[in-house]
Amino acid sequence: MFSTIALDGQPQVISVSELNRRVRATIEQNLPLTWVAGEMSNLRRYDSGHWYFTLKDAAAQVDCVMFRHKAQHIDWQPVDGMQVEVRAAATVYEARGKYQLNVEAMRRAGLGALYEAFEKLKAKLDHEGLFAEERKREIPAFPRAIGVVTSPQAAALRDVLTTLKRRMPSIPVVIYPTPVQGDGAAAKIMQAITTASARCEQDQCDVLIVCRGGGSIEDLWSFNEEIVARAIHACAIPVVSGVGHETDFTIADFVADARAPTPTAAAELASPDRVELQMQVSQLGGALTRTTRRTLEDRMQKLDYLARRLTHPGERLRERERHVAQLGNRLQSAFKHAAERRAWALSAVAQRLRNARPDVPAHAREVQQAARGLHEAMRRRLEQAQSQLARAQAHISALNPQMMLERGYSIAETANGAIVRDADALNAGDLLKIRFARGQVESEVKRKG
Repeated sequence: MFSTIALDGQPQVISVSELNRRVRATIEQNLPLTWVAGEMSNLRRYDSGHWYFTLKDAAAQVDCVMFRHKAQHIDWQPVDGMQVEVRAAATVYEARGKYQLNVEAMRRAGLGALYEAFEKLKAKLDHEGLFAEERKREIPAFPRAIGVVTSPQAAALRDVLTTLKRRMPSIPVVIYPTPVQGDGAAAKIMQAITTASARCEQDQCDVLIVCRGGGSIEDLWSFNEEIVARAIHACAIPVVSGVGHETDFTIADFVADARAPTPTAAAELASPDRVELQMQVSQLGGALTRTTRRTLEDRMQKLDYLARRLTHPGERLRERERHVAQLGNRLQSAFKHAAERRAWALSAVAQRLRNARPDVPAHAREVQQAARGLHEAMRRRLEQAQSQLARAQAHISALNPQMMLERGYSIAETANGAIVRDADALNAGDLLKIRFARGQVESEVKRKG
């Protein structure tokens, strides 16, 4: 597979490094990432953070390496003898020609079935609409009481209570104790949620926190059970899920009305922050004080303005009397000036009328003279028009084709009505129409002369 032929026909000799490089390339190109199950042994953790171990079964074994940037995401402690499943890529450590697996992820054996069950239930509930955003309810901003479903011994409960006390100690907290892992835990969690839902009016709980601390997928599995999911879906009050750490997701997270990454975050999501509310109240109080002060100042300024306008009734009457007297004087002066203007205008019109009076006899003589001149002009114009008309008639008669025909001429036309002006335009055999002063004939061209 790796043999090469040199130009001289002899096999090419390669180094050990080249051989290992080619083997590594061949393995990595033909073996993709895959899950491998086996028993862990010879586990060694170095200060660099890298893990080295052997994965074996009854018939074979293989060396494995898991580098720090991958190993740091494992939140449980693998030990020798543990059955594990690793997602790894086969490769070769070229320096020693050593075949090994580069591990990308690791889980305890058997978790594959749990993941499969998780995905199957998730798909089923999603198809039924339990995860639909439109059915999720808003978390009340100011709950009257908060219910908590968790284990009384869990650190998650202490985190929730500490957070609620810090944020809003006046809100009552109702605890619905239940185991959160182990056999039968799912049924008890479901019963606690059902009890909280049935007693929501009695306890006046406005929101329910379902929580527990972090752990492996087996530890959190009770919150992946269908009965818990359906209990959350049927709960009469909004539910906040705070299960595990930020990277953990359970079926309860998808069904709940709100998902918090941790129990502490769930408590923060379900309760108002008194410090923030105090700041808001302080800000609103300051705004109210400033608004009230500005309003009072505006009213006082308006009062001062109105006070300046306020006068004694007697003074106002005397002011009105003076105003009426002024108006009387102005009216009398206006009448006087108007009468004077009318008198001057009447005198001017009378003078213009005297100047414009007509001389009737003189105008009558002028009219008679104008009439005689008009009759004479009309007579001369009529004679000129008659003379022009006679000349036009004579000119038209001279140009009339009929007059030409009367003098013995004729007009020749082709069969399509075109007037013949040139004998060269005709050919022997052409038909002609010849029009005379009275009547017309048809003829045929015999020859051209």
